Amino acid sequence: MRLISTKVLQEEMVIAKTIWNEAGMPLLQEGVHVTNRIIQRLQQLNVQYVYIDDEISKNIEVVEAIPPKIRNAAVNKIENSFKTLKRLKGTDITYCLEKSSKDFTAIINSLMDSIFDNEELLTVLSDAFIYDEYIYQHSLQVTIYTISIAHEMKYNAEEVRQIGIGAMLHDIGKMLIPQEILQKPGRLTNEEYDTMKMHTQYGFDTLRNLHTISLLSAHCAFQHHERLDGSGYPRGLVDFEIHPYAKIIAVADVFDAVTSNRVYRNKMLPSEGLAIINEGSGTLYDQMVVEAFNRVIAAYPNGTVLLLSNGSRGIVSKQNASNTMRPKLRIFEEHGKLVKATYELDLASSELDILNVEPDYLEEKGTVYMT
Repeated sequence: MRLISTKVLQEEMVIAKTIWNEAGMPLLQEGVHVTNRIIQRLQQLNVQYVYIDDEISKNIEVVEAIPPKIRNAAVNKIENSFKTLKRLKGTDITYCLEKSSKDFTAIINSLMDSIFDNEELLTVLSDAFIYDEYIYQHSLQVTIYTISIAHEMKYNAEEVRQIGIGAMLHDIGKMLIPQEILQKPGRLTNEEYDTMKMHTQYGFDTLRNLHTISLLSAHCAFQHHERLDGSGYPRGLVDFEIHPYAKIIAVADVFDAVTSNRVYRNKMLPSEGLAIINEGSGTLYDQMVVEAFNRVIAAYPNGTVLLLSNGSRGIVSKQNASNTMRPKLRIFEEHGKLVKATYELDLASSELDILNVEPDYLEEKGTVYMT
């Protein structure tokens, strides 16, 4: 399968991966042949990328760390709990969260099982899951990345569980932010941004008095926007003042924010998101956390078309766990022409550089023989 931009999606292309909606129902099934109506609908929903099956990507698989059933159950639980909190006040909020804490822990346990058992690098899905409201999917994605980083950094299971709960609830304070600010498509005014920043304090105040959730998890909500150089909020903490859990969530939070569609901008590709994180390593984000994230995330997911420094093109066919920035490719084009027989190239043992990621690539018609 191959990752392709919906900008260049064409009739009769075959969808390789099911796209789900927020209710856990298939919006577009694997194996469906694309029509103009489907293309228009995907573009209306702002779906930017899908996976297709074609000859040059035959037998290339994309492995999901979290099965769709677990993912859908997790997002639905987050959504139901967060929406309930919107309607409540005071002690009712505390009661609701206390009641939901067992469910949150169960979700974290199932995510931990899936991630710990998965030996593949984490792949950022294209737009396989479509949600009307960003915060629920974001909360789950940040949790997945956080658990993966914490596991890679050798935290024990109970510590990973605490960090996971903190990640899942890190944005719960946004339930107390006016919807018109959360969903504003343009830049926030200074006053609106000051209001938005209060979600960290609101989240901490909501979580810190709960008997069933660790105070450390509450500090994740409080500190996930703090930065090593003191440029973050709400308190402008510096390196040693920020809890290690919050340092992990900070990286996961920013990465998911830039690789997801938002009301005010389109998503970046994983490699672009990682570049932003790496640029801030040691100044904004903890270097050990960034290094751990680089080891668990696929910068160039399977199915991604890459343009190389010698002018050839290939599709990422496998990952290199020892060097996540240098995957294995199936070379299908040289000097602007399709090769007669594809061949494998391991970038980890090659001096070629990656010049560009090309989800907009459309191959010329021709016969390609798979090796």
